[in-house]
Amino acid sequence: MERTDWQQRFEAWLTAHHPTDDAAHDISHFRRVWMTAQRMMAGQSVDALVVLAACYFHDIVSLPKNHPERSQSSQLAARKTRQILSDYFSDFPESLIPAVEHAIEAHSFSAGIAPQTLEAKIVQDADRLEALGAIGLARVFAVSGSLGVALFDADDPFADARTLNDKQFALDHFQTKLLRLPDTMQTEPGRELARHNAHFLVQFMAKLSAELQGDCLGMDAQVLSRFQRTL
Repeated sequence: MERTDWQQRFEAWLTAHHPTDDAAHDISHFRRVWMTAQRMMAGQSVDALVVLAACYFHDIVSLPKNHPERSQSSQLAARKTRQILSDYFSDFPESLIPAVEHAIEAHSFSAGIAPQTLEAKIVQDADRLEALGAIGLARVFAVSGSLGVALFDADDPFADARTLNDKQFALDHFQTKLLRLPDTMQTEPGRELARHNAHFLVQFMAKLSAELQGDCLGMDAQVLSRFQRTL
């Protein structure tokens, strides 16, 4: 069976069995992760079906960020994926299911499970790239809004004189996690894409800083310099 056939079947199953109002973990997210993964798979010796299945089911269980068992989401998703593939996709190669499970359990930032296969590394990188760039920027503030988190500390937006706290200020999440993601990438294509998109976030920060100082046209050169050095 062609990969496109598997993709269509996975999407049809998700449409029927996995309705969600979580825009950060919907079918569009799964599709984008798969598109990014294909870019990173080019020229690599990988099992594309393992990557495809993991991309489409990696967030089949996704507990809210403020849930006490949030770090277990990926392991729960891996177990649920095994069940789904066994129950609804009996023609899926059983020999590939352990590799799919590992790629899913290792994709999560909070789980802290190191990917052991190239397939798992690609899935992890492709998913983490969703947290950077324009989509990542939108997701930060969408999630923070749903949790009742303030956009930023207007008096000290970049935590120059306070402790970073992304549970209180959405903008703090850039420093506590997002700008650190390029260093966590497992593949060279992933690192290149992550650095590129992280620079976009730094430009946003510089623009925000300028606007907070009454400059609606410029960017804060000090903010650009400060955070670009970390990438």
